[in-house]
Amino acid sequence: MSRGTGSARRRLGLQAVAALALMLGNGWTAAVTDPASLPEPKRTKAGMYLSASEVPGFIQSQGGASRVLFLDIRTRAEAMFVGMPTAVDALVPFVELQELMTDWDAQRNAYKLEPMQDFVPEVRRRLVQKGLQPTDAVVLICRSGDRSARAANRLAEDGFTRVWSVVDGFEGDLDKEGRRSVNGWRNAGLPWSYKLDRSRMYFPR
Repeated sequence: MSRGTGSARRRLGLQAVAALALMLGNGWTAAVTDPASLPEPKRTKAGMYLSASEVPGFIQSQGGASRVLFLDIRTRAEAMFVGMPTAVDALVPFVELQELMTDWDAQRNAYKLEPMQDFVPEVRRRLVQKGLQPTDAVVLICRSGDRSARAANRLAEDGFTRVWSVVDGFEGDLDKEGRRSVNGWRNAGLPWSYKLDRSRMYFPR
């Protein structure tokens, strides 16, 4: 093992311990996801993770839904055509499809996504709407945990100190046949719906 690899693992271990201490201090006792077991795209600088099945218990441990901002950060199209967790406070896309979908992302084999410039302001607006602060718990869920990790890092840069990424997301990871049937919110049998509440949806401002 190289010195760099060892140092990186030690940092990840310390992050996991810090996250565990924070959660235990708030009455949270479920198992913490091992950062070393996560692929690099799912890791965050803070090392604070939840599996989809842990989210309801975590929210309860923080004092209930009124004390946590739970955000779906997928695109509007995903929410509309794939469904959305009924427990989330709002849809706040981290990236979005281009309006005319004219550009192609060869790496993803999909239409190109663009960063949402008002992501942080919209998160802050939803936070204020609930009477919360950037020091309160924020939980982010995307499709399978990659975007929520990047979004957690973006919020940390803007002063948010307690942001958890849902590592398996809404749809979960791919199985051997390329289907998202392994884990995630839907596969855990947690409540979700195709029926959307306009007040929770994202509209450009």
